[in-house]
Amino acid sequence: MNKHLYVTFLFTLLCTVAFSQKDTLKLSNNDVLVGSIEKMDRSILTFSTSYDDSDFKIKWGEVLEIRSEQKFIISVTDGERYTSTIRSISGKKKIVAIDNEGSELEFSLNDIVFIEPIGGSFLARLTVDLDLGITVTKANNYRQLTTNLTATYLAYKWRSKALYKTVLTRQDGSADINRMDAELGADYYLPHDWFVNAKAIFLANDEQLLDLRSTYQAGAGYYFIRNNSMFFSANAGLAYSNENFTGGSPDRTSTEGYVGIGFNKYAIGDLSVQTDAALYPSFSQSGRFRVDFNFDMKYDLPLDFYIRLGLSYNYDNKPVPGAADSDYVFTTAFGWEWN
Repeated sequence: MNKHLYVTFLFTLLCTVAFSQKDTLKLSNNDVLVGSIEKMDRSILTFSTSYDDSDFKIKWGEVLEIRSEQKFIISVTDGERYTSTIRSISGKKKIVAIDNEGSELEFSLNDIVFIEPIGGSFLARLTVDLDLGITVTKANNYRQLTTNLTATYLAYKWRSKALYKTVLTRQDGSADINRMDAELGADYYLPHDWFVNAKAIFLANDEQLLDLRSTYQAGAGYYFIRNNSMFFSANAGLAYSNENFTGGSPDRTSTEGYVGIGFNKYAIGDLSVQTDAALYPSFSQSGRFRVDFNFDMKYDLPLDFYIRLGLSYNYDNKPVPGAADSDYVFTTAFGWEWN
């Protein structure tokens, strides 16, 4: 009998401990969720439960209270990062306590921009967007295919991004049109909203006779605004480009500076907007400069589907003979996000 009581007590204790380690959320509609915080980034909290196979995607502004005994990497609006548990303070609306080397700090939930459990898996940090656009008309047998693959990986002190975009156009009686944009880069976060970054950018388009332009750049930047509804940053540094052309024009290389800005507005309901622009003045080719501009607007649909509108524009004030000084592409596409 005593043995049975001991087993029952042990089982109850284990269940109590297991339950106490669950994360708890209280939402603005007074619903309470018990489960596990997967991450919070760009104002979206990913939360898993034992009673649903699919993760919940919760707008951060809908969270009233949060409590967890897990250790998290927590980033706040001033750029500081903490390794701590997180819990709401009783009697203080949307205020949480975070540990800072033994002392307790208080923050508004609105001041928290990123949360990730310590030891989170590789896949939990990875976000992949894949979208596709197709246009077909009977006139002149016109066909156009646009593709966009974007992958973002978010770690403790750095974020990396890779993208690959193509536009392929075929039409009877006209030359084929091809365009390719690709990018691979990373930002490393420093204290007080500073960061350093490095990036490789690749562009090919028929309008500017570019078989391939490869640009390698490195520099530093600063977040003027960084919260759970928007980012606004500026950065500058040095770049080197190597250009190969079609049509017999000689290859060119250029040592350049660059100045760039980035803006990302999210939590506009299901809408998000991202834009970036960069100016590249050449040091090795007198009077030459280039401009790259990108704009994306994304509307989230159920089941992780979305609609995207995009614009990319490239300008070169000294193109090779026979080439246009600018090229742009406007795309509409339907896609799916894996997160």
